[in-house]
Amino acid sequence: MKTYLLLFLAIVAEVVATSALKAAENFTRPIPSLLVVGGYGVAFTCLSMTLKTLPLGVAYAIWSGVGTALVAIVGWFVYKQQLDLPAIVGISLIIIGTIVLNLFSKVAAH
Repeated sequence: MKTYLLLFLAIVAEVVATSALKAAENFTRPIPSLLVVGGYGVAFTCLSMTLKTLPLGVAYAIWSGVGTALVAIVGWFVYKQQLDLPAIVGISLIIIGTIVLNLFSKVAAH
């Protein structure tokens, strides 16, 4: 359970950092720039800690898949970036893939 909590923290930190990239405006704005650097620092630290018990491919698939979907949602609501049907279908497939990996893969079980 601790592993998945660390993975969740890694995902949240990565989503915060990635979302702050736009607001950082090429690192010319200090607060968003600190969020980017700090967020990625926390994200990579927590992700690396999950690799003690989760296989690399599984941890990265969950981290990147869930992170991608959440960043798209943040972009939609915070930055008013519209998603067309193919984008929504693609993001849905990423989410479905992450669910399938977690529910049915014996590799994901540790």
